[in-house]
Amino acid sequence: MIEYDQHFGYQLPYSETYAGLPVAHPPSEGQTPPKGEVAWRLMANGWSDGPDKIVEVIDAFVGSVDPARVTALVIGAWEDCYDTSSAALVERLVAHAPRLTALRALFLGAIASQEAEISWIQQSDVTPLLEAFPKLERFEVRGGTGLALSPVRHEALRILRFETGGLPSAVVRAVAASDLPALEHLELWLGVSEYGGDATVADLAAILSGERLPALRHLGLQDSEIQDEIAAAVASAPVVARLGSLALSMGALTDTGAEALISGQPLTHLTALDLHHHYLSDEMTERVAEALPGVRVDLSEQEEIDEDWIYVAVDE
Repeated sequence: MIEYDQHFGYQLPYSETYAGLPVAHPPSEGQTPPKGEVAWRLMANGWSDGPDKIVEVIDAFVGSVDPARVTALVIGAWEDCYDTSSAALVERLVAHAPRLTALRALFLGAIASQEAEISWIQQSDVTPLLEAFPKLERFEVRGGTGLALSPVRHEALRILRFETGGLPSAVVRAVAASDLPALEHLELWLGVSEYGGDATVADLAAILSGERLPALRHLGLQDSEIQDEIAAAVASAPVVARLGSLALSMGALTDTGAEALISGQPLTHLTALDLHHHYLSDEMTERVAEALPGVRVDLSEQEEIDEDWIYVAVDE
């Protein structure tokens, strides 16, 4: 869902658009809010005008606009986000939930690498946000350090994304154990063990079965150092038959994983298969393309194994 950008890499700051809407900053005192629907970007990093604490930014924002008309929020950097967790801002958003009745899209941690690298961002338990906003359709989080999630049932959520350099296995299992009947797009950047990405294929079992995800049409299991094992599991996963697109990109995919993938269940029903940032040989890239003639296959960013050392696209 997020494309590589030559200036920002894989960590786009969502400073211009989000959820199909233009991004706007809260109006200062005396300013008129922009006309039309926008995605509001809230941040407090000590470098910009306004309050220094994100909870104060949130309070001031709710007091300066009609909160009942806010449909999308992009939460950028909070004060010392590389040392201070998101717990306080999560609590404050939950407190304002009765007034933010129209909120449908929320990104927590839209922070560029210049402010904090992805694995430096201190997150927290985000379960209360899903519980407080039952009509939320799109929820995205960047940063895996301190990230927690409990299994939930959410009737409205259609897009769920976690961008991390290391996604805790407990979060993966919580996603797998959640009941998300409307979810169409699930994207997990699994990352590496050095930054807390300790999920195994076994942790993905319920996701790959698809039993709790009847509406799923896109699955992304990406940025993993065990990408070969994931590809092998996907090759026989029941959920694949109903997908329109699949992403196993950004990770340490080699010929071994690609062989398992194209030797498994048919993938010709897919419209798109994203494998970009991979370690496939020239021969294997040709075999994959030939095996899926009607599928849009992204085999860009072909990397070379350097003395048996391979790396994922996003870790630190």
